[in-house]
Amino acid sequence: MSKYHSFKATTADGITHDSRKEARRWCELQMMQRAGVISDLQRQVKFVLIPTQTEPFPRYGKRGNRLADGERVVEKECAYIADFVYTEDGKKVVEDTKSDATKTKEYRIKKKLMLWVHGIKITEV
Repeated sequence: MSKYHSFKATTADGITHDSRKEARRWCELQMMQRAGVISDLQRQVKFVLIPTQTEPFPRYGKRGNRLADGERVVEKECAYIADFVYTEDGKKVVEDTKSDATKTKEYRIKKKLMLWVHGIKITEV
């Protein structure tokens, strides 16, 4: 059981899902795809919201000779991973299975960034 009291070991079609609700939704979406209602069904799709921030730094060889500058990571990227992405009526749908417990502050910020950066409104199920 996870910190949100969901069962991580929920398996559907040989895929381990983060919750029973997510596993059920995966099965529903697969049936909808077979029926031709949706297409291009994908799971765990990554959307970069803020790219990795880097800065140059000087590099020197063993004998003190100057080498080409390197880059070091100052801040790692901020990304949102959607539970499901599919096409319905010619439109891209980004879907997340959520309970009240998983609607954290971090999720709410990422949801707003998805709309701001990618112009995508997340559908919560």
